[in-house]
Amino acid sequence: MQRGLNRRELMKAGAASVLLHLPAVAGVRRSRRPNVVFVFADQWRAQAMGYAGDPNARTPNLDRLAAGSVNFSNAVSCCPVCSPYRASLLTGQYPLTHGVFLNDVRLTDKATSLAQAYRDAGYQTAYIGKWHLDGNRRSGFIPRERRQGFEFWKALGCTHAYNNSFYYADDDIKLQWEGYDAIAQTREAQRYVRDHAEGPPFLLVLSWGPPHDPYGTAPQKYRDLFDPSRLVLRPNVPEQDTDKAKQAAAGYYAHIAALDDCVGDLLETLRQTGIERDTIFVFTCDHGDMLYSHGCQNKQRPYDESIRVPFLLRYPALLGDRGATIDMPINSPDIMPTLLGLSGIPVPKTVEGMDFSGVLNGSTAPDNAALIACYAPFGQWTRAGGGREYRGVRTRQYTYVRDLNGPWLLYDNQNDPYQLNNLCNAPEHGDLQARLDALLSARLKETKDDFLPAGDYIAKWAYEVDDTGTVRYTN
Repeated sequence: MQRGLNRRELMKAGAASVLLHLPAVAGVRRSRRPNVVFVFADQWRAQAMGYAGDPNARTPNLDRLAAGSVNFSNAVSCCPVCSPYRASLLTGQYPLTHGVFLNDVRLTDKATSLAQAYRDAGYQTAYIGKWHLDGNRRSGFIPRERRQGFEFWKALGCTHAYNNSFYYADDDIKLQWEGYDAIAQTREAQRYVRDHAEGPPFLLVLSWGPPHDPYGTAPQKYRDLFDPSRLVLRPNVPEQDTDKAKQAAAGYYAHIAALDDCVGDLLETLRQTGIERDTIFVFTCDHGDMLYSHGCQNKQRPYDESIRVPFLLRYPALLGDRGATIDMPINSPDIMPTLLGLSGIPVPKTVEGMDFSGVLNGSTAPDNAALIACYAPFGQWTRAGGGREYRGVRTRQYTYVRDLNGPWLLYDNQNDPYQLNNLCNAPEHGDLQARLDALLSARLKETKDDFLPAGDYIAKWAYEVDDTGTVRYTN
């Protein structure tokens, strides 16, 4: 369970590695940095991929992408909820630092953001789709000063009405996406790529709302592909939930099939414009979806269906065209510094995540442990529904979790991939649990997390919540 270098040493080593290797790689245009196209969906769990072995998923484009990408097979969402993930993505910080540990609260401008770091390095910056970082007015206009450094802007706070979806550009005028919004947003991203292929390098972020529920709203041609009665459920779905789970899964996989086509279209535009080799392309998600595994729905839980996300990174000019799998956990705050490291851009001092660009470039992957947390259960996962604050670590092999009362969960994910056998507090696993507990304590100390009850953090940030712990939002 040794961690090797400490966090700051790892970050420095990663950045140094990629910068030393970059000039020797054939095909890299030394006169300019790579473009970055970062695509992420909402509530797409890591297991729901053809390349991950899901018998239901129809993802031929993502399967081809995986064959030529680095696949972080243990990518984790630190706080598996929409707004907290997005804030960590844009700041490289953990939720107790940036303060977004609940949905529908506003991200401050205290940290140097992902877009600001790229913009300062001469990049053009663009954001298309779901934002969900501007407070509880989900459909309100977001002025330029609250866009965290993104210049081109076609976005909305949050909507899951995918066929009646709106956005704003530069003015306080509500505009509407045509048809199914993810397809229209992808077309806008394709236009942006074509319009900017010959100019300075760009950072383009495309954020989709699906496959988040409602599940039955994908275009009909995709819904027709999935017969609920023929779907194969994960073994950890209780028998009494089978019918509900199959109905939900049919719509879920329909959204996924639609988004897979969108990925294929966007990748084809990169190829047609001649910039695919010099572009870092990332496909990932903010968190997973329980879909009745362990009898649960949606997210927030510490189970793999909730915390694990797909994470594919392709950069042919530097990493080649052959696929590779890295099973070292990578966490939400690690994304920003890793992208900056690959781009040869200094990592801002406000970042807390690790720069793993050196690992991508061939350095030995450390025995990293990804921190997972629920700081304040809310909404569907309230205390009345079994919700609880927790902190945990996800390693290559194990998941270990404490709640406020002490050790709660311990799974051997290699030998028990569906997390059916909780080993916590079993005498024969005492030494293992003690090591993982010490590792968790070290991660909490590193992130300055005292593991207090939710109310303490809500009071500190002066958030107003209802009796379920939810920040009430308006549309």
